[in-house]
Amino acid sequence: MAKLTLHKQTLANMKEICAWFSSKTADLSYPIYSSYDIRDSGYKISNVDANIFPAGFNNICPADKETSVGLMNKYISKHYGSAVKNILLVTEEHTNNAFYWENVHTIRNLIEATGRTLKVAIPRELPEPLKLTSSAGNEVIVHSALKDGELLKTFKPDLIISNNDFSEAYEDWAKTVTEFPMNPARELGWYQRKKSTYFKYYNQLVNEFAEITKIDPFLLRVETELFENFDINDENSRNALAERVDAMLARLRAEYQKRGINQEPFVFVKNNAGTYGLAVIRVGSGEEVKEWSYRSRKKMKAAKGGRDVEEVIIQEGIPSIVQADGASAEPVIYMIGCELAGGFLRTHAEKSSTDSLNSPGAVYKRLCVSDLAVNTPGCPQENVYGWTAKLGLLAIAHEARELGAVFKGYQPVSCGSEAKA
Repeated sequence: MAKLTLHKQTLANMKEICAWFSSKTADLSYPIYSSYDIRDSGYKISNVDANIFPAGFNNICPADKETSVGLMNKYISKHYGSAVKNILLVTEEHTNNAFYWENVHTIRNLIEATGRTLKVAIPRELPEPLKLTSSAGNEVIVHSALKDGELLKTFKPDLIISNNDFSEAYEDWAKTVTEFPMNPARELGWYQRKKSTYFKYYNQLVNEFAEITKIDPFLLRVETELFENFDINDENSRNALAERVDAMLARLRAEYQKRGINQEPFVFVKNNAGTYGLAVIRVGSGEEVKEWSYRSRKKMKAAKGGRDVEEVIIQEGIPSIVQADGASAEPVIYMIGCELAGGFLRTHAEKSSTDSLNSPGAVYKRLCVSDLAVNTPGCPQENVYGWTAKLGLLAIAHEARELGAVFKGYQPVSCGSEAKA
């Protein structure tokens, strides 16, 4: 099993791994929070998606929420200083999504528990503050984040924390709040972020990690390939995509056979700038791409904000051996800064072990980081799932540098060096 091999080799080389991770984070800017969808097939374990503006804090378990208060305070203090007292949480405009507002309520509680003052706002004009009710019945007051609005005339944030994924650039709004530090940086938004860039760095980092731990990088990699100039309505574009799908499947089949893996390969075609699980289709052959039905084509056009899907990635499909209450499941790990903060199991009773589980009907089950840490030598999840997430964090930090993301007021501090800070 890949998990046991990874666990054993991580423990055996922990000192070297931690030194490597510390050196990597020393001059990089990494966001205040992030989350990672992880697939565990038994023969490999990998990130299959990374979210820089996670919207499921309400789903992490109570014990992890308590721990997250300290992690949140540590991150803000060490990167922005103890003088940060007023925080503006800029959110999505999902005014009708009660589950999203429970996430916002949870983030607000985490930050207010550090002794700071927090206001919630959206980046558009509001005639008056909105009073919204979350799925758990908690009230959230939402203000306008416009510079000339009533809130910012009296409330001067020391830090803006963004929970809006910026599928829309909000450039005009951003120009009005440049005096305030913002984290995660707006430049990491989906208006310009690409999955292909993230997985390029993730797989490069896997190679480095594998060299230190003396493992086959195959155990952590997820093969990912960019397909540009995608046009779902153009037969030639679909045919070219089909050829690339077949080529990847052939390579994967050869890799699996070489390693004695009895798994018929499949891939996912995903929007390269996608979020919320939109525009994701599982395929087992290029012929399936050519034969996409009207419904499938419509699905591949579905992007947040009505944007066209102009690029896709072809990504190795990793089946999940994880189950919860008899349903297929996948771990989702949340991080605050460079530390594991919480998680949950995303399950879906109507999906198989090879399907995408990030779709309507998903149910969230308990998976606490505190549970994963129990009896570490005999319980490899924290090492394996945790380090997969940490590799993802490093990949995001490299993305941020490539995109020119501005972390105003941010003081770089390497992970694990708090005692020296």
